[in-house]
Amino acid sequence: MQTIQNSYRGLSLLMDLNWDLALYLCTIALALLAGAFVGSL
Repeated sequence: MQTIQNSYRGLSLLMDLNWDLALYLCTIALALLAGAFVGSL
């Protein structure tokens, strides 16, 4: 249980440091999906 809690805390810290990168990647993925949808019409 201690190991899971420590790894969760480490993952939370990693996401706190890199939340802008995750947001950037999600935005690009959403834009690509929207472009593919519009292109298929």
